[in-house]
Amino acid sequence: MELRAVCDIREVACAQAQRLAEARGQKKPTAYTRGERDFERMCQTEDLDLVYTATPWEWHVPVCVAAMRNGKHAATEVPAAVTLEECWQLVETAEATGKYCCMMENVNYMRDEMAILNVVRKGLLGELVHAEAGYRHDTRHLKASDIGDGLWLGAHHATRNGNLYPAHGLGPLAWYFDINRGDRLEYLVSMSSKARGMDLYAAEHLPAGHPKRARKYVNGDVNSSLIRTANGATIVLTHDTDLPRPYSRGNLIQGTRGVVQGFPEFKVCFEGKDHRHRWEPGAKLLAENEHPLWKQALERTGGNPAPLTGDLLEDSRLIQALRTGVPPDFDVYDAATWSVISALSEKSVADRSRPVDFPDFTRGKWKTNRPVRIMGV
Repeated sequence: MELRAVCDIREVACAQAQRLAEARGQKKPTAYTRGERDFERMCQTEDLDLVYTATPWEWHVPVCVAAMRNGKHAATEVPAAVTLEECWQLVETAEATGKYCCMMENVNYMRDEMAILNVVRKGLLGELVHAEAGYRHDTRHLKASDIGDGLWLGAHHATRNGNLYPAHGLGPLAWYFDINRGDRLEYLVSMSSKARGMDLYAAEHLPAGHPKRARKYVNGDVNSSLIRTANGATIVLTHDTDLPRPYSRGNLIQGTRGVVQGFPEFKVCFEGKDHRHRWEPGAKLLAENEHPLWKQALERTGGNPAPLTGDLLEDSRLIQALRTGVPPDFDVYDAATWSVISALSEKSVADRSRPVDFPDFTRGKWKTNRPVRIMGV
């Protein structure tokens, strides 16, 4: 692949990207730094296959729409959109232009998650009935910071109340349950706890007079959203980022023949002679069900997993898809469905946790769409 152009409101950021590209033998990419909407000029003038946005959340949709309307495919970090209207804008633009719009969820490609996908595809869990996952990550220091994410992330937590970051938890589950490909998310109910963590953290860690000490955070410290699918399965998603805790995704997948508990500890319990109402170590199951994509990647590294990450695999697979003309693993309907949970959870929380229906972004195609197939495997 070639890096043809870079765009940022800070000239120093573009200069750094240019140096990195040249250090890897690439031609110096063109820099676009004329203000916050200069990405539009880049999309209009550059000969690009793909535009990849790593901006704050509120800019994901404008960048992706500009790319698609100018004949480029679009890829975005999570979440793809913030509001329901933005989700529909992505879907309708992708359909009108025929361009891909992929939300890049790296957790889907992590080693354990892909092994679980293999377990599910082999039917070892039987019929899937229930799952739990979430984003449980103490990010108070990021929101309090005056650089990087701290420049914008806290504003969302000060004005919104719901599950603001659902894709890390839901992404792998959507593959397991064939969401938009045989099943779909039908409705959710959502409830948030009181908000205390960020206010306390700001008071204890920021100097007197700092503007973020005066800010009042309204997003509940812990949000729990319960989702039911059209086929009758249930999913519990948790958002927990403002209290002291270790990182966890807490993923659990339960079927009629057994249950798998994933990150941070891989453990299992299956029906049959070995079922003794207790967890068993999952290392053997993981080894026996290594996903072919990871097997191939490990062969290329001589068995060394250190260079391999979910980020590397998701990016390389997108590049492979565009080079070979095969649809990417993620599509715009995934981007909209996984992202819209934020807006729907906010609506449910504000309405005393009443049920909120999911829109069918596929307009009925979920009934006939085939499950995700990892190309080349």
